[in-house]
Amino acid sequence: MHEKEKDLIDAFLRGQVDRRGLIKGLGAMGLAAGTAGTLLNLGQTRALAADFDWQAHKGKTIKLLLNKHPYADAMIANLENFKKLTGMEVVYDVFPEDVYFDKVTAALSASSPEYDAFMTGAYMTWTYGPAGWITDLNEWIKDPTKTNVNYAWDDFLPGVRKSCAWNGQPGGVLGSDDAKQWCIPWGFEQNNITYNKGMFDKVGVSVPGNMDEMVATAAKLTKDVGGGVYGIGVRGSRSWATIHPGFLSAYANFDQKDLNVSADGKLSAAMNTAESKAFHKQWVQMIQESGPKDWSTYTWYQVGTDLGAGASAMIFDADILGYFMNGGDNKMAGKLAFSAFKANPAAKAPTPNIWIWSLSMSNFSKDKDATWYFMQWASGPEHALFGATEMDFVNPVRQSVWNDQMFREKLNKSYPGYVEMFDVSAPGASIKFTPQPLFFDLTTEWAATLQKMVAKEVPVDEGLDMLATSVDGQLKEAGLG
Repeated sequence: MHEKEKDLIDAFLRGQVDRRGLIKGLGAMGLAAGTAGTLLNLGQTRALAADFDWQAHKGKTIKLLLNKHPYADAMIANLENFKKLTGMEVVYDVFPEDVYFDKVTAALSASSPEYDAFMTGAYMTWTYGPAGWITDLNEWIKDPTKTNVNYAWDDFLPGVRKSCAWNGQPGGVLGSDDAKQWCIPWGFEQNNITYNKGMFDKVGVSVPGNMDEMVATAAKLTKDVGGGVYGIGVRGSRSWATIHPGFLSAYANFDQKDLNVSADGKLSAAMNTAESKAFHKQWVQMIQESGPKDWSTYTWYQVGTDLGAGASAMIFDADILGYFMNGGDNKMAGKLAFSAFKANPAAKAPTPNIWIWSLSMSNFSKDKDATWYFMQWASGPEHALFGATEMDFVNPVRQSVWNDQMFREKLNKSYPGYVEMFDVSAPGASIKFTPQPLFFDLTTEWAATLQKMVAKEVPVDEGLDMLATSVDGQLKEAGLG
């Protein structure tokens, strides 16, 4: 790095030049955007080293277990900077998601010390934490001798950060003062609308603003777009993953819950209220009138693939799913747009349920301090900005990244409505489920009941009453109800 380039990058790191001025200045020196980004990364690495003893574990090696995902790709692309910063080595295994969680469970349940840290969903920590398989990270976060002062824990989006912390008590409020930080948020998914603008324009409909409008708009799109296109894609497989995206986001916006928590901490089913039954009837109607014919087989992949191929006019699912369908070699790349969704017309704002890809530390790691050095770097503000601006790391979990004008412009250029969608829905975004150890079993049964309703095998009211009875029985049998 030449002296003029170094001086300009140092001025940026001191806050004397904004990111736009930095890139413009480096461009004037004849540097391409990619080279400028590399130099900025090196400058940030040098600045990090001046503030904290990143070399404390020089020569050590840690091993990671990773899901094949753009978040992992961004980390791997930036890993040399971590190695230069710390003098540590990092090795990793990467597996596709259809086998990934089985690999994690096998390693943890066997108390294997092979992996020091791993990717996980926040929901999974409701099992891993109480089982003693993962470590409460508060010990490291709150220790200034082990955590860089510039780590900026408060920079994490509050709803996301709190959703990764639980006190381990069934029904305990996420993010409570006595909560254990079972994982560090890495990237997250809000559930909103991604739609095909051309199809909407052809039919002459606007983006739905509430549940009534969504049902009607999806039906009109199904009727009028033509070519076998259906109005809306939502998940339908017999899995907990059918309940958590669009379905629970809309459900929670009507102030409905999965479970009640009594004053003495007992849990009971909450999905058979009159309000819940009314919502379920709308949801079932929407799928019957405007969903795919084989809806009961639909997972994340089918919902996304149909949107990207032009087989559906919109989806109510993860915003990042729409993001990826709007790029690459998808038929509809560049033709999709995004909008926040407030299901309840009486609600003040959207309240999306979220999925959070996170980093957890194995309780069986042989060197937790060294592992934490990697975790704080990988979840730190510098790497987050790199992933967001140089790679496809959406959605970032840090407010500072969302405040970055170049990142916002990158999204605005190719993903119309994405930034506005985030700004409107992020304040209300959090995990809406009640944390408890039967989470996966109960939500999978909920999805199975939803399938029966859509197939007209059971009326909605009766189906929800039967589901609530079953849930209450399972909770009592487990000593939770």
